[in-house]
Amino acid sequence: MLLCCTRACTRMMFFLLDLLWMLIELSYSILSAVLQTFLRPRLKCIDGELCLITGAGGALGRLFALEFAKEGANLVLWDCNQAANEQTAELAREKGVKVYTHTVDLSRRQDIYEAAEKVRLDVGDVTILVNNAGVVAGRRLLECPDELLERTLLVNCHALFWMTKAFLPQMKAQNHGHIVTIASALGLFSTACVEDYCASKFGAVGFTESLAHDLHAENLNGIKTTLVCPYIVDTGMFEGCEIRKELRGLIPPLDPLYTVKQSMNAILAEQQMICIPRLMYIPLLTRALLPWEANVATYRFMGGDRCMMPFIKNMEIKAAKDQVKTS
Repeated sequence: MLLCCTRACTRMMFFLLDLLWMLIELSYSILSAVLQTFLRPRLKCIDGELCLITGAGGALGRLFALEFAKEGANLVLWDCNQAANEQTAELAREKGVKVYTHTVDLSRRQDIYEAAEKVRLDVGDVTILVNNAGVVAGRRLLECPDELLERTLLVNCHALFWMTKAFLPQMKAQNHGHIVTIASALGLFSTACVEDYCASKFGAVGFTESLAHDLHAENLNGIKTTLVCPYIVDTGMFEGCEIRKELRGLIPPLDPLYTVKQSMNAILAEQQMICIPRLMYIPLLTRALLPWEANVATYRFMGGDRCMMPFIKNMEIKAAKDQVKTS
């Protein structure tokens, strides 16, 4: 009986000590986050690292390539558009770094694994992985071909699993690496007419957060993750999307270069998550704290409930024109 009481007291003591340590860590984390808001964080050096960027032929991918090249990282650029990818490579080589290109369709798992093996054999181990590629169907759910819906999920979400399985083992072997996921504010809260995109980005957010917990549980502190959740970026991907006229000046589409520079600061500071702009933290909090009806009322006031409809209309017009050309 006495032995049982002793064990119970010991367990309670360890529980209370663990609780105290958790509170200390919690306070330290909050204080660090507050200080980093006002003070410039220390940025790590990535000179000589091997950085792989998906969607490198697009607007954001190209800017990421140039920014990583400025920091001295050698590049592996993946895109399904060979011509656009080579253009990015030419610009990056002007920065004096080594650049390797591959034409890869991220919706095809085997293509990813084969290209990853080729990178390992021909170039070396990737130490920074930037999952930047993204697509959207741009159709209303009931009018969208299943193939387009599937492609959005495959490229924006499923490819994260395959990319990580391809490159994380080498990072774990060295306890060194950085996995970056370019998600979206629409992975934190949703809007109408882009069910495929929201579902894929919610998946990307959940995947990256779970991966971060996994690495932490294995004490692989040398492998970092960064989750980037920007508002609509002015790349043309969501052309026509707009909120209420009176509020457009407060939350305009993001400049691509600004988005990439903010993301780079977070990556080099080894920040786990960044919302761009900071205003995006507000709807994230209100979604969790307010009733559904309150969020719907806010969306309606801001025009967020119908903001994608002009974009969908533009995509429908474009699809109709393309169909006329091919007929």
